[in-house]
Amino acid sequence: MGPLERRWRMSLTRREALASLATLVAGSPLLAAQRDPRPLKDHQRVPGFAEMESVFDFEPVFFANVPRFVYDYTAHGADSEWTIQRNRDAFDWVDIVARPPVDRARVTTRTRVLGLNLDYPIFIAPSAGQVALHPDGESGMHVAATAAKTPMIISNVSSHPVEKIVAAAAGPTWFQFYPRESLDESRKVLEQAQAAGCLAVVVTVDQQATFYERTQRLRNVGGAPREAAPRPSGMKNPYRVPDRRLWYEWSYLDRIRPFIKVPMLIKGVVTAEDAQLSVERGLDGIIVSNHGGRSLDYGPSTLEALPEIVAVVNGRIPLLIDSGFRRGTDVLKALALGADAVCFGRATRWALGAFGTPGVQRVLEMLQAELVAAMAASGRASLEDLDGSAVRARFS
Repeated sequence: MGPLERRWRMSLTRREALASLATLVAGSPLLAAQRDPRPLKDHQRVPGFAEMESVFDFEPVFFANVPRFVYDYTAHGADSEWTIQRNRDAFDWVDIVARPPVDRARVTTRTRVLGLNLDYPIFIAPSAGQVALHPDGESGMHVAATAAKTPMIISNVSSHPVEKIVAAAAGPTWFQFYPRESLDESRKVLEQAQAAGCLAVVVTVDQQATFYERTQRLRNVGGAPREAAPRPSGMKNPYRVPDRRLWYEWSYLDRIRPFIKVPMLIKGVVTAEDAQLSVERGLDGIIVSNHGGRSLDYGPSTLEALPEIVAVVNGRIPLLIDSGFRRGTDVLKALALGADAVCFGRATRWALGAFGTPGVQRVLEMLQAELVAAMAASGRASLEDLDGSAVRARFS
């Protein structure tokens, strides 16, 4: 962001004038309100904690609580955001097969993933900069995860040091890692996370984009656009991609493997070919992910990519999945299609920004209850019952 734009954004006179104008326009009976996905258009107040009934209820409260640029960071996706929409649309293409119900008291969701005994096949996905959402940040997220018996994957770009996050609660943590060209730096970060107590390392290979159209379009209502930096002399590419990104190949995983003494997973796989390579290279697990639609636009949803990956992996290593998950029924569909667990990112960020630690715990417990209810209603008493017969997919 240039100096001129920075002065404009911080100009109180301009901002106050725009806010007053927006209030006047929004309140005019002659004009329709701006089309908005949040279900608060006709409300005069923001709902309270006791009124939260689903994950989606947390998003408008989060929106109301934080500056627009903080909201945008969580909401935006690559380019036209088509992949974000496809991630959600894919759940409409999978039907749950109804069978005579079972007593929900009989339903068990216990499972085991890479040595972790889980009460529910749910993880908190890694996400950056959580202090911007709530002062407790990642430490508060970990407290909530522990209270809800849910493992947390700590982001490589957290607001708090990994040691502080791990020490905030007793629950299990994994560590997400972005590739670094310097092997010495890579080793330092990886060994630090393991020394802090992280039980696995997740290497992300689909870094989020460096440019977002949403923030460019919304700059006049408080957005914070990412400007393409001037191309310095000797820069290797002029295409809005800093040299520190998208330089790595499969061999990098081999080079950092000696630094990792815990299970090592790869995050960002959406094809059978890459899943096969992951197995052949000795990765201990895969997270099927398109970075929540934040990396590459016009790619497949993770749910529709899942069956071909399940087929080629064939149970040899655990398969986790994220991107677009919002409901317990979403979890059921992914498990039935072959995933071992589901990670939630935006949903937990909404909850932290809306109500802090109690909000995150509430969201996780909602998802757990929804999964149990869906399993009971569809006649599936255990995760072993959630096979391909539990759903009908219409991806093609």
